[in-house]
Amino acid sequence: MKAFGIAQTILCASTVASALFAPTPTTPHEGHEHVARRRTDKRWYHDDDHPVRRLFVRQDGGNTAEYGTPEWAHAYPTGTPTPDQIPQDWLDALKAAQDAGKIPDFPPTTVQNDNPVYPEGSDPNGPEICSSYYKCRADGTLWDAPEGKFGVGFDDGPYDGTTKLMDFLSEQQQAATHFIIGLYITYYPDEFKRIFDSGDDIAVHTYTHPHMSSLSNEDLVAQFGWTLQIISDATGGRIPRYWRPPYGDSDNRVFAIAKEVFGLEAILWNQDTEDWSLTTGGTTMQAINSSMHDWLTGPKSPGLIVLEHELSLDSVQAFMDAYPVMKENNWDLVSVVDFGSYDHVYQNSDDNTADVTSTSILAPYETGSASASDAE
Repeated sequence: MKAFGIAQTILCASTVASALFAPTPTTPHEGHEHVARRRTDKRWYHDDDHPVRRLFVRQDGGNTAEYGTPEWAHAYPTGTPTPDQIPQDWLDALKAAQDAGKIPDFPPTTVQNDNPVYPEGSDPNGPEICSSYYKCRADGTLWDAPEGKFGVGFDDGPYDGTTKLMDFLSEQQQAATHFIIGLYITYYPDEFKRIFDSGDDIAVHTYTHPHMSSLSNEDLVAQFGWTLQIISDATGGRIPRYWRPPYGDSDNRVFAIAKEVFGLEAILWNQDTEDWSLTTGGTTMQAINSSMHDWLTGPKSPGLIVLEHELSLDSVQAFMDAYPVMKENNWDLVSVVDFGSYDHVYQNSDDNTADVTSTSILAPYETGSASASDAE
């Protein structure tokens, strides 16, 4: 099949390191430990002078490679992006944000026994760091749904459970948000295309699912940038507005780079099914069903944002089993991005079928802001 509206962006594919189509990956979750359509009074766009406008500029023409083929996949890293695969424009945008004092300056974590650990003497819950892994809720991050509402969303697609999930969502006419791992689009291009063609909402879940707080500023830029790049290329130039940190692992430094360099707003969760561990024996369907029953029959304030995955047939089945209970208890089920600060899931388009707006380039950084506080 031909690429569905693939856009030519600032990055020329010929400048990116090529590699053969990689084998199907294993689950990224070994050792995983998680901690009304849209309102019209919110804005969906960046100011024209925000730097994200020049990072993924849609131009006429477009990539002629056939979407989903090895040739198409050659334009993207086949694993964790290396320093030489970070476009200079992305690094320039990072430097501009740093020079403007927008990026906090404290050391990354080290990952010990699958847990991010800050240097001795640091307070993960203090105002400087405010680590979401340690349940600190930073300003501008979303954790709770409004009263009576259930935010429908799934991490780690496209993957083995995507087809089953999309079949069910289609049958139920249920909208959802998919937090996408960028690399997986190269492995599951048909599944990603189905998500997009369905009209479901696309959000960012990084390129290779690392502990984000453990990365350097430059490596964070690579994780965000390449995920946005491949999503933009595969959706006719659309740039997602929202992201979710793998393992719930972010902090003020990571959030700032996401927001100030790429215009991304974070969505976390207030309940966790741990369904990612169904295939490894970390939990059971019975345990998930029991937790879901307790949450769904309990208080409706705050509303629910439950962490769920499309990793496996079992994780999808757990959602399907809970779906009737959601309905029976009169939850208002909506795509989780509907609770965000902006009116549309993309920074430069109303939805999956509307026109993609043109973008200005080379605007000065200091006059722009991606802060959710700009929302009206």
